Amino acid sequence: MKNYIAIAILFISSISNGQTVKGSITTSKREPIPFASVYIKGAETGTTTDEFGNYELKTSKNKFVLVASSIAYLSERKTVLINASEEKTINFTLTETAEILDQVTITGTRTDKRRTNSPVIVNVINSQTLADVQACNLSEGLKFQTGLRVETDCQTCNYTQLRMNGLAGGYSQILINGRPIFSPLTGLYGLEQVPTNMIERIEVVRGGGSALYGSSAIGGTVNVITKIPKKNNYSIGYTYQNTKGISDHIIAGNATIVNENRNAGASFFINNRKRAMFDANDDNFSELPELKNSSFGTNLFFLPTDNQKVEINFSKMNEYRYGGEMVDKAPHFALQSEERVHDVYVGNIDYQINFNNDKSSIITYFATQYTDREHYTGIRPDVGTPEDTAHLTNPPYGNSTTTTFQGGLQFNHKLENFLDGNNVFTIGGEFVQDDVNDFIEAYNYRVDQLTKNFGFFFQSDWEISKKWNLLTGVRYDNHQLNALKQDGNQKTIINNVASPRISLLFKPFENTQIRGTWGTGFRAPQAFDTDLHIAFAGGGVSRVVLADNLKRERSNSYTLSFNYDKPTEHYIYGFTVESFYTNLKDAFYLESIGEDSFGEVFEKRNGDGAVVQGITLETRLNYDGVLQLDAGFTYQSSKYNSAVNNSDELPLKREFLRTPNTYGYATATYTPNQKFKTALNLVYTGSMDVLHLASPNNLSSDEYFTSPSFFNLGINSSYTFELEKLNTNLELTAGIKNIFDTYQQTFDVGKERDSNFIYGPATPRTLSIGLKFTSN
Repeated sequence: MKNYIAIAILFISSISNGQTVKGSITTSKREPIPFASVYIKGAETGTTTDEFGNYELKTSKNKFVLVASSIAYLSERKTVLINASEEKTINFTLTETAEILDQVTITGTRTDKRRTNSPVIVNVINSQTLADVQACNLSEGLKFQTGLRVETDCQTCNYTQLRMNGLAGGYSQILINGRPIFSPLTGLYGLEQVPTNMIERIEVVRGGGSALYGSSAIGGTVNVITKIPKKNNYSIGYTYQNTKGISDHIIAGNATIVNENRNAGASFFINNRKRAMFDANDDNFSELPELKNSSFGTNLFFLPTDNQKVEINFSKMNEYRYGGEMVDKAPHFALQSEERVHDVYVGNIDYQINFNNDKSSIITYFATQYTDREHYTGIRPDVGTPEDTAHLTNPPYGNSTTTTFQGGLQFNHKLENFLDGNNVFTIGGEFVQDDVNDFIEAYNYRVDQLTKNFGFFFQSDWEISKKWNLLTGVRYDNHQLNALKQDGNQKTIINNVASPRISLLFKPFENTQIRGTWGTGFRAPQAFDTDLHIAFAGGGVSRVVLADNLKRERSNSYTLSFNYDKPTEHYIYGFTVESFYTNLKDAFYLESIGEDSFGEVFEKRNGDGAVVQGITLETRLNYDGVLQLDAGFTYQSSKYNSAVNNSDELPLKREFLRTPNTYGYATATYTPNQKFKTALNLVYTGSMDVLHLASPNNLSSDEYFTSPSFFNLGINSSYTFELEKLNTNLELTAGIKNIFDTYQQTFDVGKERDSNFIYGPATPRTLSIGLKFTSN
């Protein structure tokens, strides 16, 4: 077939005194592709590679598009400029169609697994997608995945949370390199503190299939895989963003070194960002806070022997964040403001040894995170009053620290010919300790909690046949909470929870997979990220406390999906339909329990339950790597079994607040050659009910507000110049985020504003330009 295509539509042209183009065609693993076709687009001039993947082609043209293709690989094209009688080398690297469909992931089963062979759906956001959608940080990148929605929850500080399948942020487990060290305190602002140039890829598991990761994985799991050393290269870039006159400067750099034996390597990243404040409604109070971020880190690996690997990751992130009245004074002199200074340290070390002819392996790991946060949250009373004097004498500055440790051991063993199939058994145990301290003496506010979790897990990944795969497992957790209550007494809660899961994969036809999963999960009673946020409302601050009799929250989750992907010589196209159903028992909710001298107090309580259910649809298309389309849409319902009280002035409500029934995304990239690319992206958010609390000069009484729908469209284009003498490429980019400026129009004003009354896209229209130098 390969030779037939070459003979039928191509023939070798012999032109005297012409130009010569030669080179090689290889796979992404640098393996040669013999008998691949190479031809000039729109002409009958072409050839094929020899058995070593090399080719040579003569032509009289000075400018043309050269195309390389081979069966089972996506074609690649390059624009060639060549002078008369010149000889030029053009090499191609073709991507195998199976490589796109069959990426190796780890999050679904805690072991390496091809996506099409995994009983649990694992979706992947790679670093190229993050660049195409102009994502500066993890928060901006997670929007482009089915079933995921990132929302901004504070008008003053702009903290964000991830919602998966309609569930709030506390139901999602964030992992760094497979380790749950993303602490509750870090969760408040951490999504924006992780820069995208730190990320190799993001693996996402939705629903009960993530029960293997323990507490808080009810909604799903997001695993951030940091940059992995592969080959010697570097990049350094600068991006300038402008949001209606507000400047945002971003510097990002990466470097990778791998030794000649490829048994040791290191990757490094640096990132620095400075953004000014933005006032959307001209009341001299910010809607986008001032940001100053800086981070750096490294990923090291070493192979002591052919069957051993040591990997070490470390990163340091610092952030300064200020929002509120736009004055050049200390925060406590502002009429209303929040100031945050974060120092976050993250690290882990993994050791793996394979033995028994690679049928067995042992993985041991240790990970840690330390977060130190100095912060101010306050409203200044009327100037000159006794209350103002007391405020200036004892302003509400606070300090927060979180220390998280995790250690674990995992054993994997593959049994061949297990009941006519293959079975990989995984057994392991891990310990996670999280110590959170958050104090503001002026408000008599404190969170002092120590959680310890001992987890043990067992899993059987049984490949019954080429069409059937059965994944079964159970995790047992002993979760201990020791917390200091507001009255000074100690509270200790111990939970012992077993969480089983079963997933079945069936391949009835070629390129088709049907998956079903059932799993249970739990959330232990503790202060999660949203509980640690202090909000402004009605001239005071609102806080969250835990009820004395708060119990663990349990879940039963079911998913059923149908997946189809068809690869051809030029196209890869497919779709996925998935339904999900999660039943929550003793679901957490917040209820107002009155006010004190500082503001309103909400108590976290158990309801009688809730049901979250829906359906998602994903579609995708890739044409020769030139055109790539991806889209996802979710329709869902999130309701408590019994209506809950959100405000004493309003009727009870069953529906989850801030949870739209419809949302989705779409991306399209056009890459006609290796130098030029244009990418479009869209994020859709349907209408939702938002609680709007009364405040002077804004609202006379509490209300439920139904937000409008938003279509947030962006575009980004890039062009790459080859600086051959420097062995370097220069990439220029230009883009627009939120082209049609679909942004919230009804913000509260002044210092008494309800800071939680915020919805819609995170930023208004933003222009960006950038340049980046990369190694050839």
